[in-house]
Amino acid sequence: MMTFSRIALVAVLIAGGALFPAAAQAPGLAMLDRLEPGAWELRPRDGGERQRICIGNGRDLIQLRHPDSNCSHYVVEDGTSEVTVQYTCRGSNYGRTSIRRENASLVQIESQGIARGLPFQFTAEARRVGNCH
Repeated sequence: MMTFSRIALVAVLIAGGALFPAAAQAPGLAMLDRLEPGAWELRPRDGGERQRICIGNGRDLIQLRHPDSNCSHYVVEDGTSEVTVQYTCRGSNYGRTSIRRENASLVQIESQGIARGLPFQFTAEARRVGNCH
């Protein structure tokens, strides 16, 4: 878990380009491509309100706090059952998301970063619950 001061330091490093190489790494993320598209329910670990989202593929789970933003991605880890992606969006918005696959319709998500100028951090279980309507 990152403290606010560490999040601020990461923001400064990202803004200065220190965390991203000049030639961005091409994402593989095959694990996310094996997740089933459809309606998924997000169940926050802190007891927060459950949320339903419609995803076309597992990559949609990377930017849950920046869903409509066009962001650049840097793949930190690309394993068969877990991926970690760091991303930056226009302005000072960014995030780092880790997704661990339990099966094609159940994953664990940890994400943190800055959205609308404020830090965020959450952990959630995401489970496929059906088709999108």
